[in-house]
Amino acid sequence: MIVLDPEFAALLAPDARSLEGLMALNGAALRDVDGRRTFRIELGGRGFYVKQHSGVGWRHIAKSLSGLRSPVLGARTEWQALARLAELGIAAPRPVAFAEAGANPAGRRSVLVMTEIAPAISLEDIALGRVPLPGLTERRALIAEVAGIARTLHGAGINHRDLYLCHFLMPVDADGRRSGPLALIDLHRAQMRARVPARWLVKDLSALIFSAAPLALSRADRLRFLAAYEGKPWRHVPAERRRLWAAAAAKAARLTRRLGGPATGDTAAG
Repeated sequence: MIVLDPEFAALLAPDARSLEGLMALNGAALRDVDGRRTFRIELGGRGFYVKQHSGVGWRHIAKSLSGLRSPVLGARTEWQALARLAELGIAAPRPVAFAEAGANPAGRRSVLVMTEIAPAISLEDIALGRVPLPGLTERRALIAEVAGIARTLHGAGINHRDLYLCHFLMPVDADGRRSGPLALIDLHRAQMRARVPARWLVKDLSALIFSAAPLALSRADRLRFLAAYEGKPWRHVPAERRRLWAAAAAKAARLTRRLGGPATGDTAAG
């Protein structure tokens, strides 16, 4: 199977418009793990990110299942998740090519090419002080926006599995001023179902709490986030939801003890 955006296809040589051709694309690897290689390319003066999946093997599948985790078998998960995010109005990279082949789930080969969101600043860069902290008004707007994205995502039955601030990108212009809505990236481990189980809600929410810790948000800002996510003031949140947030906070504390600082992507996979 292969799906190509016509504009992107026009940038490729004819022999590159196939699974083999897309698997032959190359660039400096940003990540190379578990049969998945991610790198950036430039074509026609534009940046794209390529994720090539060469097959994970039965050992990886067995390890994931034994830990009650869904194994990532290829690029299809992210391709489908990006399409769903577009339907929900959540900004994200736009897929311009997808191809896969192989009936054996352990050896399935696939590739996904996505548009680059650039220039952009990750919210992790803000949290860790790599870029200046926004003013109060913009900071509160970002808090509400992150909460809104998480609320929409979870309300649609999607959990990210790596919902750290490093996966939220804020587009900026040449002068470093914000130029668009927050975008969510790296959805290769996303899960989609009718309703997100409590376990996976806790994982996503704990990732946000953990990665936001360096910001030392005020109690008012934390309650502002909770209210935006829940759609009601904290005092009106039912007891079962409060227990879910308590579980998320406890898991975030365990992550801090284990990792000592904000995680990036697969670092805290689990």
